[in-house]
Amino acid sequence: MRSREMSAAGCNRSEEPHPAARREDLQLPTLRDIAAVLFRHAKLVLGTFLTLLAIVMIYAWTAPRFQAHMKVLLRRGRLDPLVTAEPNTTLAMARRDITEEEVNSEVELLRDQDLLSRVVSETGLQKEGLLSRLGLLRDSDEVRQARGIRELARRLKVDPVRKSNLISISYEASSPSQAADVLERLAQAYLEKHKAVHRSSEELPFFVQQTDRSRARLAEAEQRLLAFTAQQGVVSAVTERDLALQGVAELENVHQQVTVAVEETSRRIAALKRTRNSFPPRSTTLVRTSDNPELMGTLKQRLLELELRRTELLTRYQPSYRLVQQTEEQIAQAKSAIAAADLAPIREETTDKDPNYEWANAELEKAEVELTALVARESALRSALASARSRARGLGAAAIEQQDLLRGMKTAEDGYLLYLRKSEEARIGDALDQRGIVNVTVAEPPIAPALPRYSLFTTLLLGLVAACLGAVAAAFVADYLDPAFRTPQELGECLRMPVLASLPKEIA
Repeated sequence: MRSREMSAAGCNRSEEPHPAARREDLQLPTLRDIAAVLFRHAKLVLGTFLTLLAIVMIYAWTAPRFQAHMKVLLRRGRLDPLVTAEPNTTLAMARRDITEEEVNSEVELLRDQDLLSRVVSETGLQKEGLLSRLGLLRDSDEVRQARGIRELARRLKVDPVRKSNLISISYEASSPSQAADVLERLAQAYLEKHKAVHRSSEELPFFVQQTDRSRARLAEAEQRLLAFTAQQGVVSAVTERDLALQGVAELENVHQQVTVAVEETSRRIAALKRTRNSFPPRSTTLVRTSDNPELMGTLKQRLLELELRRTELLTRYQPSYRLVQQTEEQIAQAKSAIAAADLAPIREETTDKDPNYEWANAELEKAEVELTALVARESALRSALASARSRARGLGAAAIEQQDLLRGMKTAEDGYLLYLRKSEEARIGDALDQRGIVNVTVAEPPIAPALPRYSLFTTLLLGLVAACLGAVAAAFVADYLDPAFRTPQELGECLRMPVLASLPKEIA
């Protein structure tokens, strides 16, 4: 029973099916249903199967795919110093493990568009579009280059090997030599890209230029320092200033001591004057009392003579005689004179300069002389102190200026040594790059594969699987698009009434 006959009866499969039929639709198809679909479209299934199998076999025979492999090893072969303004860069001498971030960075570097563009240009992988191959449209060089890059990125597989420092790289091409050549060009471009990324080629010229400028600034700073030294007449203003300040301190100390000595000497002079005035200029040193021997002798001799005369006179005259009386009187006078001489002895006094007075006077004179010398010394010290202070102030200003010049020269010298050291480091880095000493190396170089990626048996097996799946899919698609009723159930769902009987197609 065909669809046009059913359409005449007003039936349409697109109408809403009966609820009971909807419940039956929920049941999964059986193997018989699937086999029925395949048998209904047996010619289509067979044709699709043979066609797909033929296409796969022809493609596998005419365009085999060859896959070349390469492995890149990340290592700590060298340690490049950081380009910083620090004079010394601390290098971690201990070998650190390669981190996952570094491996991923190198993987992305291998997928870099510039790198792929260089490989495409060197290997001639520019690809034309379908319209360009048919002659309908001419592609520009940029478009063909972009298509080649996209095709190379699609065929290129870059994957890090787990738990290792290796990166696995594979490329699939129709020719084994082309697959190996692409990977070789990729390895060369990658090594150069790695050097360019991790070390700039402009480091050495930059540091050489800065070294020359620093050398010129250092020479200029040295000339300014020499000119200042010759103009000021000082070699080390700081040292001379310190010595001058030390001399000023010593002069101030001596001046203070002299001032104190002048004050002490002035007070001592005043005290010595008072002390000297309290002592007499001369003092009695010896007092001696003694009789007058000559007078006593004369008086005693006179008394003896008078007594002898009295005796002589008494022998001849009476005691009352005038001569005797006169002699008696003379004897009494002599005795009186002797007694008076005994009562009034001779006194001798010796005087000399007073020692206290003389000491005070000598000390006073000495203090006055000392005061004169101290006053003169204090005046000389005051003049020398003023001169030393003036020189110290001048040396202080000169020291500040010289220190500024020294700092400038030191800064210029540090900059010169820094750039000289950096230029040497950059020169060493360039030498290492020229010798190929980098932190990556091709552990497994690419080799042109002798066999295609998939063997003929594998291709045949895959072709059989693909042909089977394609044939089954074609049968189900054709069955789905076929508008005819194939079973009484479909007709009952469409008419919403039970089908009482059905006749085979041959009988109908």
